[in-house]
Amino acid sequence: MAKNKKFRLIDAILSVITVVFVAEAAAPAAAIGNSQFFWWIFLIIAFLLPYGLVVSELGTTYDDEGGLYDWVRRAFGDKWGSRVSWYYWINFPLWMASLAFLFPETIAMITGMEIGLVPSLVIELAFIWIVVFLSFSKVSDSAWILNLAAVLKVGIAVVVGGLGIWYAVNYGFANDMAPATFLPSLDSNSLTYLSIILFNFMGFEVITTYVGSMENPSKQIPKAIIAGGIAIAALYLFSSFGIAAAIPALDISLDSGIMDAVGIMAGVGSVLFIVVGIVFLITLFGNMVSWSFGVNFVAEHAARKQNMPHVFAHESKKNQMPTGAAIVNGIVASVLVLLSPVMELAGFDGFFWIFFSMNIVFLLISYIPMFPAFLKLRSVDPTVNRVFKVPGGRGVLLVVTWLPVVLLVLSIIATIVPLNGSEAEMSKIPMLIGVIAFVILGEIVRVWSARGRDDHYGGMGTHGDPFAYDVAHGFEEEPPSEEVAMEEEMLIGREPRDLV
Repeated sequence: MAKNKKFRLIDAILSVITVVFVAEAAAPAAAIGNSQFFWWIFLIIAFLLPYGLVVSELGTTYDDEGGLYDWVRRAFGDKWGSRVSWYYWINFPLWMASLAFLFPETIAMITGMEIGLVPSLVIELAFIWIVVFLSFSKVSDSAWILNLAAVLKVGIAVVVGGLGIWYAVNYGFANDMAPATFLPSLDSNSLTYLSIILFNFMGFEVITTYVGSMENPSKQIPKAIIAGGIAIAALYLFSSFGIAAAIPALDISLDSGIMDAVGIMAGVGSVLFIVVGIVFLITLFGNMVSWSFGVNFVAEHAARKQNMPHVFAHESKKNQMPTGAAIVNGIVASVLVLLSPVMELAGFDGFFWIFFSMNIVFLLISYIPMFPAFLKLRSVDPTVNRVFKVPGGRGVLLVVTWLPVVLLVLSIIATIVPLNGSEAEMSKIPMLIGVIAFVILGEIVRVWSARGRDDHYGGMGTHGDPFAYDVAHGFEEEPPSEEVAMEEEMLIGREPRDLV
């Protein structure tokens, strides 16, 4: 059996980089300035380490289809499970809409042509629906897209960082490189973008799906998460260094920062500029397709238990892919894109950052309940076999649980709540309004999805194992092996294990 387990540590690290690393986040990270070096190191220790330990334990202990959603539901029941599934899902169409805005902008930069409103909308909608149709296929059918995107994303980081070194040597840095600039800054500008770094750590739980293919998952998974996090931080810092070499931090565009930097260093219209632009656009497809699979399956899984609208439970008869969730993603993202001209007339701009920041906020919100869920499950389910267990006593568990929660909450507040009366801070108001609106909508959806139910799963502390509850309520089917065992028990009056 051991000879068949070929999923190595390096494979796990690479898979994490494939899913988690997103090139478009390099510019907002660079906008933090030199203090980002401190914040990356600090958050690796204060957030990534506890986060990695928690997801390692939960992911290797509970083999649930819904991952984050199921962990929270196990601990706190349907109400919080429904909320988490909504927050986890809604971030995706917001993200897809934000990336759609990058397409016509980048094409215009590559070609040197001005793209009007209508052609821009057509390009944005085309991007959205190509992603939707790609997500209709199984992961294995789209593997080449994901693998290609992973290689290209790393390539962009290396090219931009390498250009930065060359540019700095020949022309000097565009930013002040005095030692004092590397010290942590607590100004509103830096705090606003700290959520970017936390966002760049989200998704590491994907590694737990490989537990059955690992030689020693209790050691490999935590190592892969930490090593993957450090590798991703290095990629971001290298590419951010390249951007910062050419553009002052305060002047970095949150949407076109990478292309602006390459244009300054290599020349707008140069072969390298055009190649980087095309590669960048390809990586956007890879990001969306890779994330769509997880988001869509979680939404479908929750819908089968009446924790999300029934439309999300629709599957393709051909390959059992969650096409209902994919189509809703496309509709919501399309509506947001089509609303942008109206928002512009109302005086709003910077649509990439408006929707991208809302996407970040909802993704961060979805992870907040996971940490207390981890602590709760330690209490209500103490006897379950934990392949990996967070080491340490009660004090360690409390730190691992609540330190990430505090950082997530503070980061969310800094992203969408105006910290002073400056123009930059007041520009957060549309994001704040949007987040509040989607939270309220989520509560409406939660209540509506659960209509007609007489009972709600209240967590393992009150209702026991969720699978047994779901089978009893018709949300899940009993596996054939269990049905055979039950039939044998009824026929001969004994438990199947008594026959051995």
